[in-house]
Amino acid sequence: MQSVKDGVTKNYILQPARFRLDGGAMFGIIPKPLWNKVMPADEFNRIDLALRLWLIRKNDRVILTDTGIGDYHGDQFDQRFDVRGTKSPLEKCLEKINISPEEITDLIISHLHFDHVGGISKLNTENVHEPLFANATLHLHKKHFDYSQNPTQRDGGSFHTETFLPIVDYYQRNNQIKFYEEQEGSLEIDTVDMQYKCSHGHTPWLMHPYNDQFIYLSDIIPTSNHINIPWVMGYDIAAGESTRNKVEFLELMMEKDLLGIYEHDPKFWGSKIKKDDKGRYIPTLLEKAKEENYYLI
Repeated sequence: MQSVKDGVTKNYILQPARFRLDGGAMFGIIPKPLWNKVMPADEFNRIDLALRLWLIRKNDRVILTDTGIGDYHGDQFDQRFDVRGTKSPLEKCLEKINISPEEITDLIISHLHFDHVGGISKLNTENVHEPLFANATLHLHKKHFDYSQNPTQRDGGSFHTETFLPIVDYYQRNNQIKFYEEQEGSLEIDTVDMQYKCSHGHTPWLMHPYNDQFIYLSDIIPTSNHINIPWVMGYDIAAGESTRNKVEFLELMMEKDLLGIYEHDPKFWGSKIKKDDKGRYIPTLLEKAKEENYYLI
């Protein structure tokens, strides 16, 4: 891989797989006749969702945010969630843009739910999880990591600790981890100016990275349809807090003229935000997702 010239930033979208989740769970208290118009359910009441990642290349840094769901969960899991992807899906996406896993310098994990951190590891020949990005520095919020060790019974199933704990331990043992403690601040990445801001409604201390162009909305606004403030996921640990968080992030997007990246929207990878004449937040400059599972943005 050749380094990108000083001052030049390249942003990529990677989509290693797609999957489905229950539509009612994705839209909480919103009646099905409303959400089914914009995201139609299949015969099992599941809706189609993207697994969308953000990669940045600048100078000698290659920065990846989140890792998707992985490929080692087994047939029963893949059928339940209708996981659609190839073997080694993230590696194949990276290959298309001439990057190997060994060249990832920084790995930002927004939060430790299985569909965001599942691709952080791979199974070796002894069926043991080992890090896919062995040379990277892991950026992770310490308070969220602590929460993942003792979540509520309501959300405990989202944390596959047997998968990610050995990998976090690897990064700690090799002094390749940067923990964050604050609500917002700068990410410690050499020669690259990136910030983060946390939300708490979906899961405590969910970390959203952003630069001067884009912000990774992760699960606080997982699709463009969730811009509507009351449209909050049933998965969220604190739905009322999610509504407050959404306002904060939508205002931040307008203030800084950022384009939000929707991690799970199957039709649109991102948009900017404006308010209509009634003061409602609406997407503007909606960016349609491409058929390829990798592309420059």
